[in-house]
Amino acid sequence: MRLALAIFFLMAALARAETWPPVTVFAPPVCLACLEWAEHLRQQGFAVSVVTSEDLAKVRQRQRVPAALEVRHVAVVGGYFVAGHVPAEDIKQLLQEKPRARGLVVPGAPRGAPGLDILQGTGCETGCTMLEAEGAANRVRREMFDTLLVLPDGSTRIWARH
Repeated sequence: MRLALAIFFLMAALARAETWPPVTVFAPPVCLACLEWAEHLRQQGFAVSVVTSEDLAKVRQRQRVPAALEVRHVAVVGGYFVAGHVPAEDIKQLLQEKPRARGLVVPGAPRGAPGLDILQGTGCETGCTMLEAEGAANRVRREMFDTLLVLPDGSTRIWARH
């Protein structure tokens, strides 16, 4: 009886567990930070596929990412775009709240953002990996950054501060 009750509660808990829509990441062929960001999303419960593209400008244009917002990679999830190193928690909030918007963006490559926080290796040719060498250990510098919500008209507002 106790086993049946335990199984029932376990199944109920699993049914309540959040499931997220799959994420497709469009990234340049050689971008370690983009792959690190995709891994960050996986660790946060997202199913992620990575598609390499030589022409990310077309991808950004197709997804209606404002040209003024500098980003390396673009993802698509749940009908929104996610451009740059957006934290998984911001994406989850977007998917839960479902605002009327095009998507989220973290412009540039802020040090300490997901995918730029714990980098291994020596970097990438696309200039997206930043490490500070200190002897045998790597030290990552952090900086404050904002996640922006891109509204239907292309304007932005701050979604989250990090």
